[in-house]
Amino acid sequence: MLEESLRSAYKRPGLRPENDSRQDVTLSHRIDYLTTANHYTCDEIAVTVGAYRAPITMKQYIKYMVSPRCKMVVKDELDRLGLHYGSIDVGVVDLEKPLTDEQRREFGSALLKSGLELLDDKKGILIEKIRLAIQEMVHLDDDLPRGKNSQYISEKLGYDYTYLANIFSESTGSTIEQYIITLKIERVKELLLYDELSLTQISYKLNYSSVAHLSSQFKKLTGLTPSFFKHIKQKRRERRIRHEESGRST
Repeated sequence: MLEESLRSAYKRPGLRPENDSRQDVTLSHRIDYLTTANHYTCDEIAVTVGAYRAPITMKQYIKYMVSPRCKMVVKDELDRLGLHYGSIDVGVVDLEKPLTDEQRREFGSALLKSGLELLDDKKGILIEKIRLAIQEMVHLDDDLPRGKNSQYISEKLGYDYTYLANIFSESTGSTIEQYIITLKIERVKELLLYDELSLTQISYKLNYSSVAHLSSQFKKLTGLTPSFFKHIKQKRRERRIRHEESGRST
């Protein structure tokens, strides 16, 4: 009876991933030892079963959640509503249990006031996953993958790239490649302003074929060359610093 109760409790929906057969076997062997050898106590059985219960979380995708400020907004709303959660990352939060209809309405309404949006439909969630995969790729601490973007995205999401490209363009009116270029140029701006890497190093880091290729894309999107963009930003920064210093001296 005890063995059946333990197995039954462990196999209840939601206590562990359904496909985790390895954990099932491991727990089964441990229960066999405890029950047949009569070497168990209530505390030991509770610890044994609890140790093999994989924590279950539900991913909730949130559109436009792209900055630390957005993550703080989401965290504040989750705390305000008393919702239990695990990690909060760009575009996604791990909830300990599914939202009720009322919680979803209240949480969604609160997020909309800050320009964020809960995603519910499968297509919308997949589009957001594509965006997040590209953002992660472009903002990697190391250099961009040397292989094709299409291969990276396809392997990351587990879908055929042609399918992903079609659904992305149908839903956004833009291609995946255009989105990648836009993010890469924004990343170039950041790296130029950090002033830690040369343009040659930036072009290599972001997997451009040459500095000329980078400069051409940059000017096409911004109307400026990378060097002129950096010059303008530096001049503005210097003027702002001088203004602040003059304000403190008066």
